[in-house]
Amino acid sequence: MTENLRSHGAAAYGHARPEFGVLEGPAGQDGTRAVRAACVRTSPYPAVLTALTEQEADALARRPAARHDGTGGTDPDGARAPLTGVSADRHTAEIFAAAWQRITGAEVALARRQRLYRLGELRPPRPLPPGRARAVAEQDRELLARWYEEFRAAVGEPAGRGGHAWAQNRTRLGDVLLRETPQGEPAAMAGRSPQVAGQVRITGVYTPAPLRGRGCAGAVTAELSRAVRASGAREVVLFTDLANPTSNALYQRLGYRPVSGFAQYAFT
Repeated sequence: MTENLRSHGAAAYGHARPEFGVLEGPAGQDGTRAVRAACVRTSPYPAVLTALTEQEADALARRPAARHDGTGGTDPDGARAPLTGVSADRHTAEIFAAAWQRITGAEVALARRQRLYRLGELRPPRPLPPGRARAVAEQDRELLARWYEEFRAAVGEPAGRGGHAWAQNRTRLGDVLLRETPQGEPAAMAGRSPQVAGQVRITGVYTPAPLRGRGCAGAVTAELSRAVRASGAREVVLFTDLANPTSNALYQRLGYRPVSGFAQYAFT
C-alpha cells in the first residue's frame, strides 16, 4: 500500500489524505523509543494495523477516537474522515474493535474473515483449460473497469477511486494478466502488487459469473504466480475470504499454503 502511494501519489486509493502512524514504547536509557506497532489508513478503507497487545490496542484506539469525537487536536488540513473499520491479524482486529466500541460507543461488526497464503511448490492445474494468458492492453480498459466494479461488489470493498481509475492504472503498469478462451474472449483476470522487500501479492482474481467453472481463474492465477516468481520475488502471497470455500480450495491445489488468519471489522 505504501509503495502504491509513493509511486502513484496520495490519491492512489481515494481522495482523502492517507494517514500513517506508529505506536512507540517508553523511552529507554538513551532516550530513544522503540516502535511497537504501525498503522496505515487510506480512507474510505479500514485502518490496517500490525500486531498489538490489548494494552496497545486500547492506547492506539484512544488517539483516533479523540479526533473522531472532536475532543482531540486539529490537523492543519482540518477534520479527518471517521474511522470506518480495522483490518489486521485476527487477534489484533478483535481487541482493537472491542477497544474502539468501548471508547466511542460505536457499533462494530465482523465484516470479513480472511486467510493469508504463501506459495510453496507451484502446481498448475492439469489439464489447463483451452485458451491462453496475455497481459492487459489499452483496449482492455473498459473491460477491466467493469470487472473491477463487479469484483469490488462481490467482496464488499468500498468504492475508493472507482473502476475507471483502477483500470487506467492497471493498463499503464501492465500488472494484470487475462485468460482468454480459444475464441479470444477474456474469461478471467488476476493482478499483482508491486514487489516490495522481495514480496509480491496476487490480487483481484476474478471470473464473471457466466464463465465460471471452466478452470480459468486457476489457470490465470498459476500463470501469474509463475511469472512473479520468475521475476525474482522471494515470496508470493495472497489473501482469501474464508466465506468462499471454492477459492480457498483452489489456491491450496495450486500450491499455496496457509500462513495465518486475518479479520476485518466495520465501525458505524
